[in-house]
Amino acid sequence: MRRLLPGAGGEDTADLDDDALVRAYRLPGGRSLRVDFVASLDGSVAVQGRSGGLGSPGDKRVFRTLRAHADVVLVGHGTAAAEGYRPVDADPAVGRLRTAIGRPASAPIAVVSRRASLAPGDRLAVPSTLLVTCAAADAGRRAALADAGVTVLVCGEDDVDLPTALDALAERGLEQVLCEGGPALLSAALEARVVDELDLSIAPALVGSPDRLLAGALTEVVRPRLVQVLEEDGVLFTRYAVDR
Repeated sequence: MRRLLPGAGGEDTADLDDDALVRAYRLPGGRSLRVDFVASLDGSVAVQGRSGGLGSPGDKRVFRTLRAHADVVLVGHGTAAAEGYRPVDADPAVGRLRTAIGRPASAPIAVVSRRASLAPGDRLAVPSTLLVTCAAADAGRRAALADAGVTVLVCGEDDVDLPTALDALAERGLEQVLCEGGPALLSAALEARVVDELDLSIAPALVGSPDRLLAGALTEVVRPRLVQVLEEDGVLFTRYAVDR
């Protein structure tokens, strides 16, 4: 992997090893919400419903690096179900990388679901998981998940209020949040003006999938600022700052 556009650190490394990649994606301290997506040249984020068809070895490295830096992984329930999400500690490579940079070996996953769709027995219905939902979600389902050890955060009345959710995570020491989608959650986060960074891997492919980067038109155009570009095997790994 090589650097096409240096980041804020001004490094000019021809071939980034794991340590250099960690430095390339390091964040300053404090609260932040960064969003990680892979998309094709035409803006598709899935091939036959899954993002894996757009992935590459370099994308996996970036994915693991971003997870290594995160206090918590935020994901919509639909994406978690479609992609077969497991707890972060199911990937030992992420654990080794987190340990190497002085972090705990694992990080919790926070599943966003307006209907509290996570169910006891699901692979993510474990004590390390947080469910971010709203007061309108079925009270019995919320109670059952709490009994299973899931931390249930009620954030909002009829829908999930993302600023409230991020406050609730920060109160638990989970300040650096990595959002892994899907498109509806990204759209909601942009509308709520809570996104600080977009990390977009651009695959050299044309898919024509109905699964797009955003779930629909935004109220206002968002104009992220490009701060870094890496490249490997024709895949561009871009890093954008998003002004709130």
